[in-house]
Amino acid sequence: MSAPKAPDTIRRLERTSHGVRRALTFWRRSVQARVVASTVLLSAIVVGIVGVFLIQQTREGLVDNRVSKVIAEAENETTDARNKLGSVPGTDVNEAGQQDDLVEPLIARGASRGFAVALSPAIGKGSSISDGGAKFTPGLDLTSVPEGLQRHFDKPAATAWTFTTIRTTRDITGLPEGPGIVVASQVTLPADNSTYTLYYLYSLSEERGTLDLVAQALLTAGVLLLLLVAGLAWVVARQVVTPVRMARRVAERLAAGQLQERLRVTGEDDLARLATSFNQMASNLQKQIRQLEELSRLQRRFVSDVSHELRTPLTTVRMAGDVLHDARSSFDPGTKRAAELLQTELDRFETLLADLLEISRFDAGAAVLDADDVDLVDVANRVVESTIALAEARDIRVIVENPGHRCLAEADVRRVERIVRNLVTNAIDHAESRDIHITVAGDEHSAAIAVRDHGVGLGPGESAMVFNRFWRADPARARTSGGTGLGLSIALEDTHLHGGWLQAWGRPGQGSQFRLTLARRLSQPLRYSPLPLVPVNTSESV
Repeated sequence: MSAPKAPDTIRRLERTSHGVRRALTFWRRSVQARVVASTVLLSAIVVGIVGVFLIQQTREGLVDNRVSKVIAEAENETTDARNKLGSVPGTDVNEAGQQDDLVEPLIARGASRGFAVALSPAIGKGSSISDGGAKFTPGLDLTSVPEGLQRHFDKPAATAWTFTTIRTTRDITGLPEGPGIVVASQVTLPADNSTYTLYYLYSLSEERGTLDLVAQALLTAGVLLLLLVAGLAWVVARQVVTPVRMARRVAERLAAGQLQERLRVTGEDDLARLATSFNQMASNLQKQIRQLEELSRLQRRFVSDVSHELRTPLTTVRMAGDVLHDARSSFDPGTKRAAELLQTELDRFETLLADLLEISRFDAGAAVLDADDVDLVDVANRVVESTIALAEARDIRVIVENPGHRCLAEADVRRVERIVRNLVTNAIDHAESRDIHITVAGDEHSAAIAVRDHGVGLGPGESAMVFNRFWRADPARARTSGGTGLGLSIALEDTHLHGGWLQAWGRPGQGSQFRLTLARRLSQPLRYSPLPLVPVNTSESV
């Protein structure tokens, strides 16, 4: 027969592995299956213990009863034999005749009563029952008499018994092969005044049959009981698990935004009260979510309306401010300073207004991409050139670590430059006159740019909050770049618009690092970044 082909074997192994995984998944996810299995297992242990105890008690009762009967019967037979021997003068018969007179009636009665007899040679003549000279029921295998019992009667002793295995050379009426009992008693023949041992062999086949019947009945009852327990456990567990599963499905639909979903309430038990409480919770959540959505909508509309309404007066004020700023040389020192401050604050206000308008476009879903292949190395260099004056004012060097090759990503160059500019200006604000390093890397799947400063860093939990609108790690800290508090929020929205990652790492006193990761193509999902988020010179893993 040829061996199975390798592909067939692999397919069988895969099907087996798949089946095992499905079984393990079902076991992990099904509370009902675990409850039923645990209940059946515990019930099987209890039924097994009870069954073993009952069988043991039944066996002991049957055996004890059988032993008592056969001992009594053997003693009666021995007593009758002694009485008959005592009534016959020793000179009337010889030794062999008395042995025949002793054994043959016992063999005849044994055939009708279901026992066998063996008469050993006289004690002290140096021969055992298996050496010859013994008289016994025809067909009995003398190895049925245990040697230990024979040695026990090498000298005069009282009646004794033991268990044995009955063996025969041919069928004996009423004495099947198998487990049995041997009862031994001694008699003295008047002919030679010698002591002989009589062995009575009784079968335990009826008791064994009874035990087998009891064991089979207990096994059948145990299996039926386990099936009944399994069915009851399944029904009970289902009554408890079904509402839980319904609650899970409703909770999943609520999480998916279907806030109108509710549990069906039936009855007045604990599960019904749980469903009622769940529905009340869902109603309260729906109400609060709708209130928050309405507040958010009003907030977005307010920001959008205010931003647009402020553009016209700001334009007028800007024109007047430009006139005053251009004529400041003819003013007295106080007025000249006021004109310069007005120009500075107008620049800051215009930046804030532009950021608010951009945020409102994101909230309205009106932001779109003008995508093209963008080299992040060129983006980093342009941002450094545009922020060099701000960095020099803080005595900070911004260093671009050029990878020596282009790092391309399909993106909107204007938005990517705005992201990197926001990261660099934020690093300048917190670098504390230390160098800032910009690292760029890319491969065939993605490109990334990381901005690393060595300033105050971020505290625990602040890496997630740093992108919140208007959030500041230290409100008392001055903003030298004139930021609005919306730069990182806009950067995060721009990143999400590209389907990329914008992540932050920081530790107090060790500075911080922000990493932007973009896919090589907009249609490709991101799976990893070519740059580590945690700087390699720190003690943390990447």
